[in-house]
Amino acid sequence: MSKNKTSGGFPLIVSALAIVICIGIGIFIYTQILGAPSNFEGGDPVKGHPHNLLGTMYKGGFIVPILLGFLLTVITFAIERFVTIQKANGKGQTDKFVAKIKQFIASHDFDGAVEECNKQKGSLANVVHEGIEKYKFVKNDSTMDKEAKVHAIQKSLEEATALELPMLSKNMVVISTMASIGTLAGLIGTVVGMIRAFAALANAGAPDTAALATGISEALVNTLVGILTSAFAIIFYNLFSNRIDQITYAMDEAGFSIIQEFQSTEK
Repeated sequence: MSKNKTSGGFPLIVSALAIVICIGIGIFIYTQILGAPSNFEGGDPVKGHPHNLLGTMYKGGFIVPILLGFLLTVITFAIERFVTIQKANGKGQTDKFVAKIKQFIASHDFDGAVEECNKQKGSLANVVHEGIEKYKFVKNDSTMDKEAKVHAIQKSLEEATALELPMLSKNMVVISTMASIGTLAGLIGTVVGMIRAFAALANAGAPDTAALATGISEALVNTLVGILTSAFAIIFYNLFSNRIDQITYAMDEAGFSIIQEFQSTEK
């Protein structure tokens, strides 16, 4: 196994703590920034009408700080995944690295290939390094036949890949979950706001226009923040999933080159 396993980002307990902190920050933003007296007529966040966007968002109700926490969670884990995947990608371009490895293997310059892995670093380099080291080991092993040697190289590559892939996809579930929860939480806030709006319309006598405006505002604000949260989560999830697929494909391509070269040269 590779001794330089790529870091997988936040541990489980840190991930849970990060979500709690993001929700706490969302509550702080809601109460201290959106709910600041300067955002309302007469300086009263409860009874005063908002005279700017921040005050309008505050009138969105108790779901707004939760949605803000979800949005901050998506941004936080997107940054964490970006840093981790960049580290897994290594220092150079993946396609150029794979091309160099193929050239080194074709010319049987295994030391050069190992040195290139040490320069590149990251998950892909770790997997290739393991495959080359196993190649060098079994090539000089007279106790194994060709089929056993190929199997040993394949197993080494598979084990190294299995060690790296979970680190790449770790915490992706948080982003995908926020894509669904953001929409649902926004829908809950929207429903609550519409209930208040229709209640104002159903008021006996003259409709309470202030209550009607508050209800509609709550519905629209929650819809907006919920959609933003889900949109960011979906974009980041697809972006990172595509990058992980590219790294995985590069691992398979490099591993195939190592095995193919061994089969073509070993008697």
